[in-house]
Amino acid sequence: MASQKRGTIVHWQSLSPILASFRLAPEDGSSFPDYAPGHYIALRRENCRLTRRLTDTDGKVSYAPDTDETGQPRYGAVTHSYSITSSPCETRQHGCLEFYVVLEKGEGQYPGRFTESLFRDQPGGDPHLTYFDRITGDFTLQKRAAGFSSVLFVGTGTGLAPFRSMIKQLHSEAAEGKKDSVRYTLFHANRTLDELAYHEELAAIEASRSFDFVYLPSVSRPSPLDLGNGALGRGRANNLLRALFDMPLREEEARSAAPAGSGAALAQAALERTVRPIFPNHHSASELRARLDPSSTVVLTCGNPDVMADIAAIASANGFRFEKEDW
Repeated sequence: MASQKRGTIVHWQSLSPILASFRLAPEDGSSFPDYAPGHYIALRRENCRLTRRLTDTDGKVSYAPDTDETGQPRYGAVTHSYSITSSPCETRQHGCLEFYVVLEKGEGQYPGRFTESLFRDQPGGDPHLTYFDRITGDFTLQKRAAGFSSVLFVGTGTGLAPFRSMIKQLHSEAAEGKKDSVRYTLFHANRTLDELAYHEELAAIEASRSFDFVYLPSVSRPSPLDLGNGALGRGRANNLLRALFDMPLREEEARSAAPAGSGAALAQAALERTVRPIFPNHHSASELRARLDPSSTVVLTCGNPDVMADIAAIASANGFRFEKEDW
């Protein structure tokens, strides 16, 4: 069984009120285990607001804040696994692991247990964080992309984490002369440009041409300034993929399938709010389709489960092999 160690958060960068990245240094006198891009590690916080599991008469499970007899929140330890955002070459150089996290919300919009504690204490609070001294997982290029000459990454929100690790490692190895012949394409989407973590770094890696890498950043809630940024796409990642393969938007499909009445009205309202997909102007749809031959391309995705389910449907409809991060 993996031992527990006490690490220290040595850097915290807030990207928005609900998004941040941070670096974790290992316990004094130790180092983190070796790992591959795409691996994850379990982290633990001792002062998390706890929840309780509820089951309704139909068997549906939900969660609510756990409180004591006076109505005050109960606190306790919570363990959560996170994909590592840093690459192995960075950890060997600096000794730290990096993570990209979101302040999760429950069904009732109360903060998630682990991340509420993390965001409450940072920056400036208790910098210590327990980690389990074991790094594992099988969401790696060696496991999920072996035998394919083209890899399509689709990272939504903090689901970018394993792909940033992979791309940084590929970039570092290419600089050392270790370069393969695989084409790598990344669809990277978030709500706003501020939340599009690692955007400038990934764009610089694409521009370096150190290996065959195409980067397609996109925002689903563009600001007026974003609308004039030709290097930035618009729309959700799944809808960009749908546009690439001449499929209707997900919201259009939902509107067509909605029953008459309130369901149709809600679906129509969702469609009207949807940002229509537009690709960054330095890559055309025809160029991208040429890179993504279904017979030789594997789609790897990580992020929002609902979006991943739609990406799986898109991959299936177009004959792609599909893989997702699913612990």
